Amino acid sequence: MRITRERVSVEPCATSANLGPGFDSLGLALELRDRYTLDVTTGPTEVLIRGEGAGELPEDDTNLVVRTLRESLELVGAPQIGVRLTCTNAIPQGRGLGSSAAAIVGGIALARAILQDPSAIDDQAMLEIATSIEGHPDNVAPAIFGGVCLGYMEGENAHAVRLRVANAVDGRPALRPLIISPSSALSTATARAILSPEVRRSDATHNIARAALFVHALAEDPARLFAATADRLHQDARSSHMPQSVGLVHVLRSQGVPAVISGAGPTVLIPVDAPSDIARTVSEVVEDPDDWRLARVPLAQEGIRTVLS
Repeated sequence: MRITRERVSVEPCATSANLGPGFDSLGLALELRDRYTLDVTTGPTEVLIRGEGAGELPEDDTNLVVRTLRESLELVGAPQIGVRLTCTNAIPQGRGLGSSAAAIVGGIALARAILQDPSAIDDQAMLEIATSIEGHPDNVAPAIFGGVCLGYMEGENAHAVRLRVANAVDGRPALRPLIISPSSALSTATARAILSPEVRRSDATHNIARAALFVHALAEDPARLFAATADRLHQDARSSHMPQSVGLVHVLRSQGVPAVISGAGPTVLIPVDAPSDIARTVSEVVEDPDDWRLARVPLAQEGIRTVLS
């Protein structure tokens, strides 16, 4: 497989996974994007990081974008290349907004874009490569396909379905996400290690029913999204590592707001219109309101973008 393009940029989006009950299976794409520009060289690896993660993320071959790019080239039998990579990052690191999924999907997309035959890595191949690296499809699926996705596994094979999103009664899209994010980070590995390998049958039944209800509510009856986002498997179990985030979710849900922990946290996501006094509620619950960012981020209808130079 030949390399035929020497410069390309891709724009992966942020994602929010789980959405309450859909642990490791449900995720949505957010219109908040990194931009990775690759120049194919004959020299050593160079990585420049601007924005989120600058001074913290690796700037050599251990960088996740570079590692994924190289793995993708190897999988399709393409030669390895000299890499000059510029990452302009807008997705916060370690906040439960899919920064690692963006890096993985972005690295695969860079590999695909420089190939003589980009179809060698089609969207299904991208999903399978990304899932093998990420470990589960909940973040990588919306990062590839956009919108809201259900990801699932059949043995070692990853699959994803993009879900239909209805309009609310006012005719606008039902999902109008708001993210509430602290400045502190929490690694996904740490957040996953907290969880017990076993769950109670009643909790499993609860989450199965709510995840199924979520699919129905999203497509047919958005008024049921509050009930559909209730979780018993992972959010409270992680409260010791993000007590303010989980506490905020409980307060908001007590007020009828369908708040959830975004991915592994600590960001809180409200997928629908938030109350007008949401900033006041946050300031009353968290210890240092100035340490928290509130941002309305639209649902991204498009997943990974490629910009050919």
